[in-house]
Amino acid sequence: MYTALNERHPDAKVIVPPRAGAVLSSTADTKPSQRDRHIQVIAERGRMGWQRTSGYNARAGVEGTMSRYKRIIGDTLRSHGQPSQDVEPRIAIDVLNRMFDLGRPESVRIA
Repeated sequence: MYTALNERHPDAKVIVPPRAGAVLSSTADTKPSQRDRHIQVIAERGRMGWQRTSGYNARAGVEGTMSRYKRIIGDTLRSHGQPSQDVEPRIAIDVLNRMFDLGRPESVRIA
């Protein structure tokens, strides 16, 4: 995946965790790839440290938000004209935010 992405978009930043048993490539000492740098950071800081430094948590949060949007609103626009298509997602997001505010429980931290 890293190779295919690098061929099409060499400046793209990959934020996909390597497999648990991943090993460094033979060029890791001289010319480390993004994958090699990810493996090195995981070895130094652990997987959770890598997630914080790489932006993985933000990406996962956006994926979760888009999943909720598609489950509740749907994955297609219903409007046919461009002006309406510009407004439709804004209305849908406003509806989701109102639903979220209404359903959020009041929580108090207990010492």
